[in-house]
Amino acid sequence: MARIPVLVLCDDLWHPAEVIERGLAALPQEKYAFSVVKTVKDILTPARLAAYPMTICCKSNCVNQANPAPWFEPGVTEVMPEDFEQYIRQGYGFLAIHSGLVYRDDMCPAMSRLLGSAFHGHPPRCEVHWQPAQPEHPIVRDVQPFSCRDEHYQITLTCNEKPFLTSTSPSGGTQPAGFARSLGAGRLCALTPGHTLDVWEHPMFQRLLLNAMAWCLKEDEPCEQS
Repeated sequence: MARIPVLVLCDDLWHPAEVIERGLAALPQEKYAFSVVKTVKDILTPARLAAYPMTICCKSNCVNQANPAPWFEPGVTEVMPEDFEQYIRQGYGFLAIHSGLVYRDDMCPAMSRLLGSAFHGHPPRCEVHWQPAQPEHPIVRDVQPFSCRDEHYQITLTCNEKPFLTSTSPSGGTQPAGFARSLGAGRLCALTPGHTLDVWEHPMFQRLLLNAMAWCLKEDEPCEQS
């Protein structure tokens, strides 16, 4: 059986692509084929995007690690946040991980609106504890509470969804760490962990990631009989 193609957008000033590439390579799976794009502004077009049933975004508003100029530039960037929204509404999946959530009203508000969250910052890297907040949610199926050193993201949900995962640290308090929403015929999921390779290689994060991918691709829905 052919693998499902998944587009991975990554590499920015503070989040090198190597972490994501190594993390995805460590995933215990043979279902997905990952296609990594780093300099998205000069590569991705609507036609290229439509070739992938799911996109994983691990990228803030930055061209790449060597170029801190904005990724999203009207009249230059061919796939803007509004195009990602249309992509999702047409039935595709979108998964934002860690730096893919570094958006708010003063940092690319269109992407913040699409995600349904606003990023406020994080304390110095520390031990973070993650806990399922909705045990019945399919994205936390078989996910037990786990801890690891990471950047503890502090975000506010601006959509009406409740988090299925929360995070806690002494310096960062308790924060939403995972949420999911449907947009039109498609699905969007967000996970805040993922700055360090140790997190990506943690078995519970790997289970969380695979569950999120399956949910975004609507693998929980029964196939139509012909």
